[in-house]
Amino acid sequence: MVGTLIALASAMSFAVSGSFAKGLLDAGWSPGAAVTVRIVGAALVLAPALLLVPGDLRRLPRAAWPVIGYGALGVAGAQLCYFMALDTLPVSVALLIEYSAPVLIVGWTWARSGRRPNGWVLIGTVVAVTGLVAVIDPAGATLDPVGLAWASGAGLCNAGYFLLSARAVDGIAPLTMTAAGVGVAGLGIGATAALGLLPVTMTFGSVTLAGAAVPWWLPAVGLVLVSTVLAYGTGLLAARRLGAQLASFVALTEVVFAVLAAWVLAGEVPGLPQLVGGVVMLAGVATVRAGSVTDQAASTTSTANGGRYSSTVGTVEPEPAVAGATREGVGLR
Repeated sequence: MVGTLIALASAMSFAVSGSFAKGLLDAGWSPGAAVTVRIVGAALVLAPALLLVPGDLRRLPRAAWPVIGYGALGVAGAQLCYFMALDTLPVSVALLIEYSAPVLIVGWTWARSGRRPNGWVLIGTVVAVTGLVAVIDPAGATLDPVGLAWASGAGLCNAGYFLLSARAVDGIAPLTMTAAGVGVAGLGIGATAALGLLPVTMTFGSVTLAGAAVPWWLPAVGLVLVSTVLAYGTGLLAARRLGAQLASFVALTEVVFAVLAAWVLAGEVPGLPQLVGGVVMLAGVATVRAGSVTDQAASTTSTANGGRYSSTVGTVEPEPAVAGATREGVGLR
């Protein structure tokens, strides 16, 4: 339950990013400017955290590839691909494709473990995606091949984010992993912007937030502290507690929270289909959670028969064979 609450906090933190960014974009900011300020600003805020956990800084070089993958795919890649997709696709379609990540993770888990997911997980997947479609409502949207490619990249990067977040890397604390990963993303996004590959246009007048005129730096600070520092930190912690599969489904609630945030902060009133879709999506997430709990309970029996439970993906995997060893010789932990 604690892991689920942390995952919901992460989803809510991510959800308000759209409303913060909308005020800046309406004031003349380019998407590239919003992404650059968001990621580079968060990297600077989190940099001191690299020194907070004793020993973690020395262990980071041994975990270089997971950290680089987390920062490049989960943070920079997902953000960059999504904003590039928005150049030619409606927000609804781009979001729908990006949030195919839970389905990709279910497929990856199935292929990796060779074990069919729990029936409740499969049912919950269908129900959650159905609710997602209702909330986003992509009907009648024009589809551009280039935009679809960028959105698909965002979906793959999003799946990578959950898989890498759920992985315990050489004993490195979640805070250190978040700080290092966002730092990698900040270097990548900053370099892309500095080279002119990512258009950056900014204005410094007042912007509209929650129906009121506020200084431009207020939503910018919200993007950095709430929608990046808090969102990625709690997201990584939740994925390690829940596993990538369940954490990715709980993260679907971000779309519901985003609709509510847009209602409060941007005055965009949701329609009845969105509200119904949100309820359906939550039902799907609850069903997936129930299936994941059942899998975890089953892992007790499976480990007793020579298997192990993988917290990273949320499945029971066969115990690797050890030459010349018996179950008693290997030992059960």
